[in-house]
Amino acid sequence: VNMGVLDHVSEMFDCSHGHKIKKRRQLQTVEIKVKMDCEGCERKVRRSVEGMKGVSSVSLEPKAHKVTVVGYVEPNKVVSRMAHRTGKKVELWPYVPYDVVAHPYASGVYDKKAPSGYVRRADDPGVSQLVVLAPLRSATLLLLAMRIQLLAWSC
Repeated sequence: VNMGVLDHVSEMFDCSHGHKIKKRRQLQTVEIKVKMDCEGCERKVRRSVEGMKGVSSVSLEPKAHKVTVVGYVEPNKVVSRMAHRTGKKVELWPYVPYDVVAHPYASGVYDKKAPSGYVRRADDPGVSQLVVLAPLRSATLLLLAMRIQLLAWSC
């Protein structure tokens, strides 16, 4: 009978019962696109995430409208906090270097607002259909070039 009472008492004071073990966050580099026009905007953007738990460093590239946050953070939380604290339109960096894309000048991938040397990421949901069409367009251009050559030879 005494053992049952001891088991009951030890269960009452057991600290591990019912608690989840938190997963360790991984060190991440989060690249964000946010418009920064002046030093005040830069300061506001930097301060919006500098004090965030897990953030190790914040670097800004104002001309490219790019912010890089490094730390033990979740990308979506960084984006939502920055948007809330600054009142600006904030999104994950949507660009990749143009040399890693098969068809960098296909419509939907090419973005004239992108910094030089960058195009819109192909895994962006709005772009994926257009990227599939890109090989068809290049094949059509090839056929057109062949027809022009044939016309030139026939003259």
